[in-house]
Amino acid sequence: MSSSTIEKLKILSFSGRTRILHLSWFAFFLTFFIWFNHAPLKDPIMKSMGLALADWKTLLLLNVALTIPARIIVGILVDKYGPKRVFSGLLVFGSIPCFLFAMADDFTQMALSRFLLGGVGAGFVIGIRLISEWYPARQVGVAQGIYAGWGNFGSSAAAMTIPLIALLFGGDDGWRYAIGMTGVLALAYAFIFYRNVHDTPKGSTYFKPKKSGAMEVSSMGDLWFYILMTLPMYLALVVLTLKLSPYGTLLFPAASLGTPLLTETAFFGVVGGLVILFLVNVYRIYHVNHEHLKEPVPDIHRYKFKQVALLSLTYMVTFGGELAVISMLPGFFINTFDLSIATGAAIAGAVFASFNLFARPLGGYLSDRLGRKLALSVCLGGTAVGFYIMSHIDSSWPLAGAILATMFTSLFVHAGNGAVYAVVPLIRRRLTGQIAGMAGAYGNVGAVIFLIIFSVTGVGSFFIALAAFALAMFFLIQFLDEPKGKMAEVMPDGTVQMIDVE
Repeated sequence: MSSSTIEKLKILSFSGRTRILHLSWFAFFLTFFIWFNHAPLKDPIMKSMGLALADWKTLLLLNVALTIPARIIVGILVDKYGPKRVFSGLLVFGSIPCFLFAMADDFTQMALSRFLLGGVGAGFVIGIRLISEWYPARQVGVAQGIYAGWGNFGSSAAAMTIPLIALLFGGDDGWRYAIGMTGVLALAYAFIFYRNVHDTPKGSTYFKPKKSGAMEVSSMGDLWFYILMTLPMYLALVVLTLKLSPYGTLLFPAASLGTPLLTETAFFGVVGGLVILFLVNVYRIYHVNHEHLKEPVPDIHRYKFKQVALLSLTYMVTFGGELAVISMLPGFFINTFDLSIATGAAIAGAVFASFNLFARPLGGYLSDRLGRKLALSVCLGGTAVGFYIMSHIDSSWPLAGAILATMFTSLFVHAGNGAVYAVVPLIRRRLTGQIAGMAGAYGNVGAVIFLIIFSVTGVGSFFIALAAFALAMFFLIQFLDEPKGKMAEVMPDGTVQMIDVE
């Protein structure tokens, strides 16, 4: 990253737009910190509550179940109400299941708490809109990369610090105090964030959608495309529901959760509810768009929904692949190289999770400097090559070689995440939250898809599949239109403001 860019960003400052950047990434950091606050306390929680391993696996699944719809909902809310109020509200909301989990007396209370905490995973979406309001197009990529990369480190920070907090309190209830403290931290920062953040720089306008509930599109073709793109998100939720049901072993034969959390009746009830929600969503999409699509949308106000679709599918590959690999990588290293559990987990964390700190900003920087499409192409090409190399790792490899191959892949995967969100704010300003929400939700959809592939194939086939998806997206991303010139947004008084996108 060039010194001139760092100087322009004034990353060591705490004033102006840099102050907003720091306040934002730390808010995002806290959402991930509390979202994964239970993971490093597995042993004391299981011992204290008398949980079986199957119960723990269920908690892990419930912890991510709400994230897909939450990212869509939060995207709508942030476009309508602004990042300041929504991020503060989400931190307050997130503190509540922390307290409930810390005080839980049985598995049902723990399960409900982890399910609710999945909503905190939507915090990422809010800062995307906020950063885009404060940074110009020539810097938005690297600023978004810093926001996301540093914020993502919250899960790693939780793994490193929360066990120490539990030890400081000591006793069988040390884990309760540690998790409760994370809730206190989130609650306190919600008020700090609200008092110190503004949605836009002074004198700027915060553009809002004309109607809430769904994205506005520019043509009837895009309307049908939009509806089609919502379907995989609901299918992913059906898969997660299936995993919690008596039928879960049909889909994940090697990863049983033990006693199903949902009965057969509850399973069909939830699936029926998801079908109804999908139909309601389709109606909302139609309701928001049918009136203004009766006449052709003026060119100045048009955008192509394919831009949203391509970015969402790319994030499905990069972030979805990241989540899937992080889930299986410790076990892969442990089994392949006969390592201890601690060593395998440490290697996996060092070569994948920690790369977020600099690789996401790097992806944003490359996007700002090389162009949006070229940066995405480089990242997807490198991701495909990296996963293909990893598909050949076996016990005959030296451990150092396997680590280097994983580091190579991780660099391009995380940089690809940064490159995606360097483009998201440049499509349509008033819809940035919703576009970020859809792309983010597709990241979780990708994780579901890839973990299914992992559960029914071998490790080599899993990495080959990831490489194939990345290669397919490398070719598809060539259809992305490079953001150029200016985008138009309508001021409250009816005048049009032109916003630079390059």
